[in-house]
Amino acid sequence: MEFATRAIHAGQEPEQTTGAVIPPIYPTTIYAFEEPGVSRAGYEYIRYGNPTRHALETCLASLEEAPAECPALCFSSGMAAIDAAFRLLRPNDRLLLARDVYGGTTHLAETILRPNGVVVEYADASNTELFIEAITPGTCMVWLETPANPLLQLTDIAAVVQAAHDAGALVAVDNTFATPYLQNPLALGADIVMHSSTKYLGGHSDALGGALVVRDPALRARLWEIQKVTGAVASPFDCWLTLRGIRTLAVRMQTHCENALRIAQFLMGHPRVRTVYYPGLTDPNQRPLVQKQMRGMGGGMVSMELEVADAEKLLKSTTLFTLAGSLGGVESIISYPAKMSHAALPAEERRARGISDGLVRLSVGLENVEDLIADLEQALG
Repeated sequence: MEFATRAIHAGQEPEQTTGAVIPPIYPTTIYAFEEPGVSRAGYEYIRYGNPTRHALETCLASLEEAPAECPALCFSSGMAAIDAAFRLLRPNDRLLLARDVYGGTTHLAETILRPNGVVVEYADASNTELFIEAITPGTCMVWLETPANPLLQLTDIAAVVQAAHDAGALVAVDNTFATPYLQNPLALGADIVMHSSTKYLGGHSDALGGALVVRDPALRARLWEIQKVTGAVASPFDCWLTLRGIRTLAVRMQTHCENALRIAQFLMGHPRVRTVYYPGLTDPNQRPLVQKQMRGMGGGMVSMELEVADAEKLLKSTTLFTLAGSLGGVESIISYPAKMSHAALPAEERRARGISDGLVRLSVGLENVEDLIADLEQALG
């Protein structure tokens, strides 16, 4: 089945008792047993499983092209999902992080992993060949984010996977910006796909969650044991809201991409904008990767570099772009990485990553694109 069909039907068959077409919310923490040690339908306690969560996990696995025996694992947040994946690492294991990733990922690695003995290393993943050179026989896990946050750099997933697997390392890919509509890292050989479902999957800025999707049942069993013990599971209501959002993911992402491309083109011609970042448009060298691994579209995010004074004016002057610290909703959002998504990084590290005080990130929503362009035009002055 095609993506849009699976987004509506995978894991979402009519409920057996009543025939309800929309999967119900099961807001229960406990389940009745037939007898001690024998559950009625495989559910024992909400931390171990929930029918609403299972429906979302089945749907996400289908969208990410995971095997049927590997339902996704849905967490209480994207950070909880990252934390679970990082818990696969032990003291003296080596983690190679792409330098251009979400600030919270780096913060978790530096404040939790490094003090507990994990060796955390960084490399520039915008140049795939140089990044591959940083993979050594001692590397245990490689963590990518493509497109990356906030400069939207792309990395050749398949090439990194080959080098990492040759070194005996797992490859995890944060697929939040691309979504499974544009990119399927498991199909390119990755071992773990991570989503902050708070963003595009839910799509309406009203549900918190994260997910891990894998293709190896043994790896899933390890991650499920971590989730079961630590307890950072997604709530039934958040799972239900995320499922509702996923049903329209295909049509939403199509419009997000079309609007973002138009806005990137507008910004490239504006005299106050110094640099525009949009996958495949502003860096011709990365255009082949958009065609190869992103189904030909660059996503719904656009970043731009301005003079600091112009950036500050822009952030205060938009009316349709809401200043907020998230992304991926139906509404357009403007954010300031230096003081929002990447504020936890030291100033020197932000500068090393190219995150200046003049960098502004846009999450382009579903409004009429001419209205969005007019809003940016008046705000830029």
